[in-house]
Amino acid sequence: MTMLPEAKLYVDGTLREAAAGRTFDIIGPWTGEVVGKAADASAADVDEAIAAARRAFDESDWATNVELRVGLVKKLRDLFEENKDRLNELARIEAGAALGAVGRAHVDMALDGWDDYLRVFPEVEWETDYGTREGYGFTSHRRAFHEPVGVVGAISPWNVPLYVNVGKVIAALLAGCTVILKPAPNTPGMGAIFGELADKAGFPAGVINVVFGSDPAEAGEMLVTDPRVDLISFTGSTGVGKRIMEKGAQTLKRVFLELGGKSAKIILDDAPNFAMEVAQTMLVFHAGQGCAVQSRLLVPVSRYEETKAILAQAYAGFGDNWGDFDNPQQIMGPVISQRQMDRVLSYIKLGQEEGATLLAGGNARPDKGTGYFIEPTVFVDVTNDMRIAQEEIFGPVLVVIPFDDDDAAVRIANDSEYGLSGGVSSGDFERAMSVARRIRTGSISVNGGMCIAGDIPFGGYKASGVGREWGREGIEEHLETKLIAWKE
Repeated sequence: MTMLPEAKLYVDGTLREAAAGRTFDIIGPWTGEVVGKAADASAADVDEAIAAARRAFDESDWATNVELRVGLVKKLRDLFEENKDRLNELARIEAGAALGAVGRAHVDMALDGWDDYLRVFPEVEWETDYGTREGYGFTSHRRAFHEPVGVVGAISPWNVPLYVNVGKVIAALLAGCTVILKPAPNTPGMGAIFGELADKAGFPAGVINVVFGSDPAEAGEMLVTDPRVDLISFTGSTGVGKRIMEKGAQTLKRVFLELGGKSAKIILDDAPNFAMEVAQTMLVFHAGQGCAVQSRLLVPVSRYEETKAILAQAYAGFGDNWGDFDNPQQIMGPVISQRQMDRVLSYIKLGQEEGATLLAGGNARPDKGTGYFIEPTVFVDVTNDMRIAQEEIFGPVLVVIPFDDDDAAVRIANDSEYGLSGGVSSGDFERAMSVARRIRTGSISVNGGMCIAGDIPFGGYKASGVGREWGREGIEEHLETKLIAWKE
């Protein structure tokens, strides 16, 4: 497998190694072997990045020069297009993306989202006129000015790193903020390329900084607790999100959190092409490693046995059509790491202990290679109080739960600490919309509608997060409102 070039830090306009030249190994999910080296940032490196971002925001015209920042964001976009082959390689080797998945959520969807940000940017309102008001014997004119919040700490995960990095970094830059990007240790290269190409694009020193290290928490903790950082944008687990809220409270820091999910796909009894709808819920894309994947399938009791038969046939038909690094038709590869593999396998064991029936899969697949391969897995005879139905597994594991009627389907879907995404299918549009409107979730697809895209807001209810990313709202998350009133 190709060895990746060393991932370097980008601090205050300089691509460089970490202090004392420290590095750490990047482990490839396909092989479990070293596929590259990355700079191992020290606390001093992170501190320097924070200071640079603070200085660039406070002492340059980045926050006010809209023409400059839009021009540089467009130039950076062009450089990413020119380096698309490298992006594809990073998605495959670092994140474990199958070749057929690279052109979807990993690279193409990320670059499309970048374009969407540029398209919606003109819709952002920088001033709001509240007119005049009489009071105390005089007239006041009132106007709000929407200004960039300041320095943003962007902490991103390993599952679809380019997509999330674009979602955070480009929104912050367009809003007029400066950024410290902290990618996950598993995927530092997909963060390092932001620094490398920003340097080529000619960004002012300190506007973009990229730091990463072998310790998954140290740099993030520094960003969250440092008073020089004004906003934390985090995508990852709910447990870490709670810690960020707790630690960020010490400096009353604004936090945007896009967290876990256990989204429900509800197929009602009148859904057209019922068999196809059920078969398409197989949780195989990128080995189920997505926060918004529909990992709970809810079907009517009256069609439960039929559902089991459809899924058994679908998984058998899918067979071994996964786990081949060079096959462009495949959309499923390994999970990211040994740790994640152990986690997913422990949930499969737990599901069996809880009394669920393993309809397909359930095994590690060392015959696929030396990496972290788990076959597509589906449980039936699941009740919603089981841990495999309540907890985010983040692997290729689908659970199937029956419901009696529409009210029961809504109740089961909402009986979760999460509320990120979901879906409803029915031959009756009004019925499907009625169910969708009652589900407590941030985005939901009705009859296959695309509810996640770069030009619309994305985020969750409950333990799935705080705030919205993407779309105009994603840019506006990075703005403060200043109200100025003057006397006539």
